[in-house]
Amino acid sequence: MSASPILITGGAQRLGRHCAERLVDDGHPVIVSYRRERPELDVLRERGIVTLLADFATEAGILDFLERLKKETTSLRAIVHNASAWAPDVSGPEAGENFEQLFRIHMLAPYLINLHARELLEACSEPHRDIVHLTDYVVQKGSRKHAAYAASKAGLDNLTLSFAAMYAPAIQVNAIAPAMIMLNEGDDEAYAEKARAKSVMEMIPGPGVIYQSLRYLLDNRYVTGVTLPVDGGRHLR
Repeated sequence: MSASPILITGGAQRLGRHCAERLVDDGHPVIVSYRRERPELDVLRERGIVTLLADFATEAGILDFLERLKKETTSLRAIVHNASAWAPDVSGPEAGENFEQLFRIHMLAPYLINLHARELLEACSEPHRDIVHLTDYVVQKGSRKHAAYAASKAGLDNLTLSFAAMYAPAIQVNAIAPAMIMLNEGDDEAYAEKARAKSVMEMIPGPGVIYQSLRYLLDNRYVTGVTLPVDGGRHLR
């Protein structure tokens, strides 16, 4: 249990929401950022989770979020960079803006938040403080249809190494690299079967495996600068 809150960016749905609720179950105060209002946020607020609107697609939006975060809390136990945009590549005049938007969400936002919120982590009274980047299995192999997404997630993976070196020993910085974890609404059984076949574990495990991985990093005092793969052994296919 921590008196200082844990920040999860993009915590309104899917993996971020699951981790936020599990952390509250375990007694941790939690702050989540969200991109747009949605019904799930009311459930989080009822549980005492603080919700902060954030536009990570612009530098101004990132800095505005940081200003409001510092008004909300004077310390942080951990930062979990979960905010993401699963955007396919586009052609034509929109290609550059598409890449820049993914860069800002996946790299610039974590970079600036890590820099500007360092003082909040250092203000935590506990000896264990963490930054966790959510990257992606696709970093290992690239992508034919999501090259910009893969590249920006690869940049986030590299930031893990840099910040781990910069912030040691006071702050541990690690990453989690998931593959297929959970289905989207509307995914049919044919898609699910194809997704299961990509890993040797032949399963779609659900968000609990990400929380287990997050807790391992939050609880272990001797791990920093690593990327923890949670991919069901896809590299063995």
